[in-house]
Amino acid sequence: MTRSQRICGTLLTVAFAGGIAVAASTDVEHGSARNPDEMKFAPLRSMPACSESSLQSGNPATGPSIALAKLTTGCEVPWHWHTPNEHLMMVSGEARIDTKDERSVALRAGGFARMPSRHVHRFTCVSECLLYVASDAAFDVHYVDAEDREIPPETAFGPGGRRSAEAAP
Repeated sequence: MTRSQRICGTLLTVAFAGGIAVAASTDVEHGSARNPDEMKFAPLRSMPACSESSLQSGNPATGPSIALAKLTTGCEVPWHWHTPNEHLMMVSGEARIDTKDERSVALRAGGFARMPSRHVHRFTCVSECLLYVASDAAFDVHYVDAEDREIPPETAFGPGGRRSAEAAP
């Protein structure tokens, strides 16, 4: 078994053993399998310009979902929280996750992180990141300042850091 096969097997085991719910969709009803080079990636308005994602299952606007995300080296998703629980599964690269009042954690290929609902954190891609992001309900992002007050993405990212209005929701 190759290293990639072991990592994918680990990710699938974590996803299913952890009880990640997936909204009914055509892919789920009929099954699907694809590799990253076959996936279409698109920017998201609520995320930094240095990130893209490819929806794998579900519908993040209405319920549980899983997406494959790509972030460039140095890309940072500033301090934020989500209403749903968020599960991150690293495929490749290295990232740092900082959480309020807790230690920083370096995630590498095969690494896993779970942020409970409303848990303030930030994500920094140290080296070209490819990771699955699973959400157990409709996915949202709430950026916060140093005092944990909610701020708009434009403020969180600074000039030029946010995707244009043409980006997907």
